[in-house]
Amino acid sequence: MTYQYLSISKKDHIATVTFNRPEKANATNYGLLADIEKASLSFRDDLETRVVIFTGEGKNFCSGMDLSDPNLEFSGNRLSQRRATRIGGRAIRAMCEIDQITISAWNGAAVGGGAVIATATDFRVGTNTARLCYPEVILGMNLMWFGLPLIVHLVGPARAKRLVAGAEWLNAKQLEHWGLLDEVTDKESPLSLAHQWAEQYASKPPNAVQMIKQSVNKIASALDQSIMHMDVDQNLLAQSTEDKQEAVRAYLAKEAPTYTGN
Repeated sequence: MTYQYLSISKKDHIATVTFNRPEKANATNYGLLADIEKASLSFRDDLETRVVIFTGEGKNFCSGMDLSDPNLEFSGNRLSQRRATRIGGRAIRAMCEIDQITISAWNGAAVGGGAVIATATDFRVGTNTARLCYPEVILGMNLMWFGLPLIVHLVGPARAKRLVAGAEWLNAKQLEHWGLLDEVTDKESPLSLAHQWAEQYASKPPNAVQMIKQSVNKIASALDQSIMHMDVDQNLLAQSTEDKQEAVRAYLAKEAPTYTGN
């Protein structure tokens, strides 16, 4: 199986998925999201792999949506826009449904959709350069891709509001303190630490580990689908507001925005 924007390597029972757009700080475009979905689904029939590591090539894990991606300008009617906008949610859902244990090897920035990708894995280990932000609200948008329940599960409602509604930045020390990073390494790359974690889980009986993972995820996310099926529609609504246009104008002009609620 071939991919345009990521690569997969496998050794023993461990697979490593590497986002490969370092010139764009591994920002997501439509193609990378489609690759993530396809790669995640490929592990359904993979009986040899027991742990999947996700990481970014270069200095950053994933810097969020590539705003220069022409596919962001969805044309057509509202039906076609809703269908096309679902690609991010599809990719994250496919990641969450991977049977094997998943680990984010977090280097540098995980921003917006990149933060959603990091929180979609079972565990996260990172370097001292790791940092996180959800900047969607600054651009007048809601958080999509099932990202809201993922962060609520990890840090609780109050801290989730600080991150998503307040767009706060967290550094590696704060990420570890809040439970978003399970361990931090002083090394330049997080991969050796990620492989230590991976080897621990790869050594366990795969049937038991994968059933435990599925049960824990079902308990934690029982209400997610009933609420977050509407995040695409919320985004399309937000995109049509005057406040959204003002947010983008002020951001590009480096000015303070004036919101009216329209």
